[in-house]
Amino acid sequence: MNTAIAAFTNKGIALAQRLKEYLDAGVFVPERLAHDGLGVISPSLSEWTGKVFHEVSALIFIGACGIAVRAVASHVESKLSDPAVIVIDEAGKFVIPILSGHIGGANELARKIACCLHAQAVITTATDINNLPAVDEWAVKNNCAIENPEAIKRVSGALLEGWAVPTACCAAGVAVTCEEIAAPFPVTLWLRPRVLVLGAGCNRGVNPAEFESCAMDFLKGAGVSVLSLKALASIDIKKSEPALVSFAERHNIPFMTFAANELQAVQGKFTGSEQVRKFTGTDNVCERASVLAAGEGAVLMRSKCVYDGITFALSRCAIMTGKE
Repeated sequence: MNTAIAAFTNKGIALAQRLKEYLDAGVFVPERLAHDGLGVISPSLSEWTGKVFHEVSALIFIGACGIAVRAVASHVESKLSDPAVIVIDEAGKFVIPILSGHIGGANELARKIACCLHAQAVITTATDINNLPAVDEWAVKNNCAIENPEAIKRVSGALLEGWAVPTACCAAGVAVTCEEIAAPFPVTLWLRPRVLVLGAGCNRGVNPAEFESCAMDFLKGAGVSVLSLKALASIDIKKSEPALVSFAERHNIPFMTFAANELQAVQGKFTGSEQVRKFTGTDNVCERASVLAAGEGAVLMRSKCVYDGITFALSRCAIMTGKE
């Protein structure tokens, strides 16, 4: 985890140094306390916090909760993207997650730190203190995208009211699926497992907006959510193709490319083309790249589909794994 620790006193710095290697973290202090191996909080705590807030996955303050709250208040954006924020008193007695307890992993990290320091983790989220599952935390651990985070509150509320096992008659429930299907509950929290790989080939200089439009049409035709994409895959001669790079960046997925001989070596039945082989060195790019990127046991869900200068194929990974 990419973690930053802010400490403001010598006692706090000593505690931060204890956690530094355990968390593989950077330690930052006021300029008056700076010495070798420590970063500097400057030009002000608020400005420093604003900078690191978008660079780290966890931000730990050793000091009073009020200091941390004031430091992060103007930088909070969304529970889907904010880092875990934790406060530890300088005596190391209490570890308090104050932001992104579930999706950001603050609750889990607080427990980990508390174990290291022999301290008390102070967890205040309702599902945790009632020993109920947190659906957003489960989603993160199981590498699922959350399509409609506004429904988390309704599902958690249903659990807290006693609907531990939602059924069709419940007011709220969870659907874990790649497929675009009818909502099974009046309020459905959609969790999209990232288990699909979109394979693509295209002419040089294809328009990024056109590529995006065609890709979304292809996925719609396959009946799946774009949020379930684990990666975009193609041949290595397309590794810098703007349309493919742009699509991967827009959807926050890796763009994987393979050499022609790697693609040609993939076992299976593919839609071969001598024309494609002539220009690329392999008889098929989109299907082979999709299957290869999806890994052992992958299933080709939708074979080669041709648009104007663009081809797509879709594969599904053999199993759903945890967060990668």
